Amino acid sequence: MPYFTYILRCNDASYYVGHTTDLAERLFRHNDGRGPVYTATRRPVQMVYSEPLASIEAAVARERQIKHWTRAKKEALVSANTARLHALAKRRR
Repeated sequence: MPYFTYILRCNDASYYVGHTTDLAERLFRHNDGRGPVYTATRRPVQMVYSEPLASIEAAVARERQIKHWTRAKKEALVSANTARLHALAKRRR
């Protein structure tokens, strides 16, 4: 079974990071108001990034990692700007 870590862009331009086994169903639940309160109050949401992972443990670990990132770093990931992503990672070291 595939596992995914995903990023949603909410109606207020904020980001929400989560994990799931079914991207389409999860997006539907977020937009139907049956997701967490955070996204229920910021609908509609749009899935802007997803990453397949081998296990639920890997998906949860990746979710936690991304949740601690700055907005700029999340935006670089969403836009697939690897150069910017690496530059932002180097600043913290």
